Amino acid sequence: MTSELFAPLSLRSGHVLNNRIAKAAMEENMAGVGQLPDKELFGLYRRWAAGGTGLLITGNVMVHAEALTGPGGVVLDEAAPLEPFAEWARAGKSGGGAIWMQINHPGRQIGSDMPGVVWGPSAVAVDLGKHSSRFGRPVAMTPEQIQATVTRYAVTARRAEQAGFDGVEVHAAHGYLLSQFLSPLVNKRTDRWGGSLENRARMLLDVVRAVRAAVSPSFAVAVKLNSADFQRGGFDADDARQVIAMLAPLGVDLVELSGGSYESPAMSGRPADERTQAREAYFLDLAKDLVTTSPLPLMLTGGITRRHTAERVLDSGVAIIGMGTALAVTPDLPDRWRQGREADERLRPVTWSDKALASAAGMAQVRHQMRRIARGSRPTPGTHPAFALISEQRKQRRALRRYRAWLSASQGAA
Repeated sequence: MTSELFAPLSLRSGHVLNNRIAKAAMEENMAGVGQLPDKELFGLYRRWAAGGTGLLITGNVMVHAEALTGPGGVVLDEAAPLEPFAEWARAGKSGGGAIWMQINHPGRQIGSDMPGVVWGPSAVAVDLGKHSSRFGRPVAMTPEQIQATVTRYAVTARRAEQAGFDGVEVHAAHGYLLSQFLSPLVNKRTDRWGGSLENRARMLLDVVRAVRAAVSPSFAVAVKLNSADFQRGGFDADDARQVIAMLAPLGVDLVELSGGSYESPAMSGRPADERTQAREAYFLDLAKDLVTTSPLPLMLTGGITRRHTAERVLDSGVAIIGMGTALAVTPDLPDRWRQGREADERLRPVTWSDKALASAAGMAQVRHQMRRIARGSRPTPGTHPAFALISEQRKQRRALRRYRAWLSASQGAA
């Protein structure tokens, strides 16, 4: 059977991807001075672009300068200069593939040591047991703040197009703001943004409408959605099915399925649900179910590292396979697959029993590899997770000092 992996895919907007392999978003947290992309990110994306993916999706780009997922977060708002983003887009397209910008607001998932605002649909804090103090205490957003945030997404999308990106992906998964509104465990509102799923989805739908109206018809608009939160009583696969149906009439090109949040970090390979597969494509069971009814093409991300698994995912009806960690270890993996080869190495597994700490260490390991690739060095997947975590914490402390000074100066100027 001929593999569809290297067949082109035409999307609703007329956008054509030259194969079915995407580099899924991984949060780089590598912003330079002024929370802007700089030579490190350009180098990283040039390396990925040369590796044969049809689509590169950036890590989180923040729509609100006062709300960052981490101190090294990139910000694209009305005030940001466009040239660094244009350079980033050129780097991402240098291998002939497409680049989309993932746009996001963290909501309540903001570190307690960060300046700025901690907002959520309701004043429900992140529960990480003994690690809960790592996150700030959220306040419930006012209707005015909700509307201003919807506008921010549209501004970021419009400027991404001006900078030369081919599309945006609205992040509504992994427990970030739009995912918080969707979750009945986090969203306790009693107004038009709370209660029924239609109300809880209102902010996401308003964001997508505003984004689609702010960009050209030929510019791709995607949404990243949890197939499930993996928390009892939380957003589940049936909710995901209904939200996909709500997105279909709004000019969405693609829905990427992932899962989990910081409270239940399934997206880093520690699923808390027996239906998920332990090692590879751990959201495939849920995706297979959603594919049968989805009016939109689906992309599946989570644990795919081998060509055989990727082809199994496509055979299930999924349109695009997304890989993160695998491409942080082997940036040319798609080209290898074309040549009938696989990755030589895998990332060292984190076997710690503390799930929150293990998740943080896993993310630090991935970031450690991305930084090496960005500098033109070879990945070192055998790096000890404790070393990666300590090294990452040092870098984040330096980034936090820079971000505090920048935000304070920006607010002073405003």
